[in-house]
Amino acid sequence: MAQQGSNTHDPQTRRRARERAVQFLFGLDFTLYEWESAIEDFWAENPSKPGVRQYADYLIEGVIDHREALDTEIAASLDNWNPDRVGRIERNIIRIALFEIRYGLNMPPNVAINEAIEVAKRYGADEAPRFVNGVLDRLRKGRGAQTSEKDEDELGMDAP
Repeated sequence: MAQQGSNTHDPQTRRRARERAVQFLFGLDFTLYEWESAIEDFWAENPSKPGVRQYADYLIEGVIDHREALDTEIAASLDNWNPDRVGRIERNIIRIALFEIRYGLNMPPNVAINEAIEVAKRYGADEAPRFVNGVLDRLRKGRGAQTSEKDEDELGMDAP
């Protein structure tokens, strides 16, 4: 998986990288191309600073590597929604944020959720920020309960 560099820690760099990752993953949803063969053309058409490209590549590869697990978890969190009804922009925004929360390095869930909402404001439909927030909040809360029980089991404590 692509490594994060020191110049990827800037919040503006990460925001732009998330936007680029959403753009790439959204486009990939419409093609049958393998992502590795499409990424260079994407960068040729969307030149970006090295830090943006580096973090976007990390997000893209991570989402693709964990796509099945991410989509399963997202589908389980959708109350009264068929996963196929979720817009492609919104689904990719949620995938990226969930990847950062579950697999990213030192990404506080609130930061990933807030960033996803900001990207949804820019690229999603009018209701996208609220929808993205709701889904990610349910996912965050579900993870907290699972983590607490796991931690208690590892410490030899009985769950309540």
